[in-house]
Amino acid sequence: MASPAPRLPRYIFRRGNTLYVRLQPPGQPVFERSLGTSDVKAAEIAAADVIKKHKQTMYGRRLTRLPHVEAAWVPAYAPGMHKDFFATERELRDLTTGKVIGPNGGPAEILTPAPIGGPSFEEYDAAKARPVLPTKGSDDELLDTYIKHNGLTGLRRKQAEDIWHVFRTVVNKPIKDCTRDDGRSVVKHLVAQAGGNDKIKSATLRRALVPLVAMVNLAIDEGKYTGINPFSSVVGKTGEASDQRLLFTEDEMATMRANLHKLDANDQLLVRLLASTGLRRSEAFEICSERVEDGVRFTVVGANKGVAKRPVPFPACLLPYLPEKIEGQLIHGRMDSATKRLREWLTAIGITDPNKAPAHSFRHRAKRRLINADVQPGLIDELGGWSSDKSKKKNSGDDYGRDEDNAVFAITKVKAAIDLIGGL
Repeated sequence: MASPAPRLPRYIFRRGNTLYVRLQPPGQPVFERSLGTSDVKAAEIAAADVIKKHKQTMYGRRLTRLPHVEAAWVPAYAPGMHKDFFATERELRDLTTGKVIGPNGGPAEILTPAPIGGPSFEEYDAAKARPVLPTKGSDDELLDTYIKHNGLTGLRRKQAEDIWHVFRTVVNKPIKDCTRDDGRSVVKHLVAQAGGNDKIKSATLRRALVPLVAMVNLAIDEGKYTGINPFSSVVGKTGEASDQRLLFTEDEMATMRANLHKLDANDQLLVRLLASTGLRRSEAFEICSERVEDGVRFTVVGANKGVAKRPVPFPACLLPYLPEKIEGQLIHGRMDSATKRLREWLTAIGITDPNKAPAHSFRHRAKRRLINADVQPGLIDELGGWSSDKSKKKNSGDDYGRDEDNAVFAITKVKAAIDLIGGL
């Protein structure tokens, strides 16, 4: 009987075959670092320095937050009008002449939990006042209806729940009473969370608001709400336009290929997947199953309906790195954390152009290679989930010839095209 795997120490977790240390210093971003080993004892030794420093910081904070005595002035009478005098915070005054007739209370020592060297105990108590949480109302049923109506699960459900929580926290009033200014308040909050206008793009904000816009549109369609959609078209111009992203050159692809071993197995697979398919990041994290048709292994990604839903064959260059059969989440972990790691990796290996980013630059490269290989435009659009003319109004004939996966082209034809992209 095999002995059980050793229990991981606190602060250490496993991703793929590699162990990582993860810490959350108060008021700071999450700190995460690869320990470069799968051996638990070796990982403990490699993480000892950062864990020791973290514990020293936490102990220091605890010392400054122990209850202590603080000098304060304590009034004997509440400020205001009294029978024989008028009281201020520190003085008693004659009702007729306004002349000071004595002190109101005196100095005292107060036991306070306020941080040493921080604000006074009055300011501390005010800052620690319990926040008013949003109360659950009838509008919350709209979220449940939207999730059930669209069959949302996994990442898409979490995105809808997250933006709804932002709305309830920032605005916290019935949708029927909301205006576009309330929609802009939600946008302002998202911008602040990202660190400012230069840290988040308009396209990212619009994507974040999609569930809110869709929820209200659903309520309007079902006659549960009348009026304008307060979240529609409330995003102004921020950051850098998404169409300014540039593709990765073949020289940069060669650099990535030579340095891919510096990533752990999970991130290596993510890079290979994005590079060889042109998938969006969210679509890569959706993959949890596969199908086989005419000998072609493929997965279906995208929305439950619309042009984004499509079958994506696994290219020949990727197959050696895939499980024998995908029967669960292919790419593990958080999408935002993975994106941060890939950005840091690109910077470390010398790819520092701010107009190049994981996923988006791979998508640009994929489309360029398909165009230069003379793949017909319709097949390119279907493979990448693009629309060649977004201003064209859809008509009933556009859906003719599509199968249950929203595909027009045979899977073998799509497979032949995706193999032309090439990867790492």
